[in-house]
Amino acid sequence: MSSFMRPQDAAGWATLVLAVIIILLGLPLVYMGAELAALGGSWYYVICGLAVTLSGVLMALGRVAGALLYLAACAFTWLWALWEVGLDGWGLLPRVFGPSLIAIAVLLCMPVLKRAEAAHSPSARKVA
Repeated sequence: MSSFMRPQDAAGWATLVLAVIIILLGLPLVYMGAELAALGGSWYYVICGLAVTLSGVLMALGRVAGALLYLAACAFTWLWALWEVGLDGWGLLPRVFGPSLIAIAVLLCMPVLKRAEAAHSPSARKVA
């Protein structure tokens, strides 16, 4: 079983903090999205919340797949927002601004995740 990444520098700590923030943002999406879906509303929030929560967990484990999953969820959010409101800038802004800012932070954390993943790969263990 994998363990959480052990940050060695400020970039590693920032990545771990971002992963925890992403988890804390995803969990309410799942819970409240399930309530909305039970009332006959959109399943977007449940699906996206699960993806976001899982991406945060994977990032905390030092996996690049977590970052890629978050970026996929952000792309899904853009598609959903465009489908829902079209090209209306004021309608898009509250739906995509926050996820897009976090996506930029996730992109900036990719090198840290790649190093963490390489350090925990089976080939790295044989050398050490």
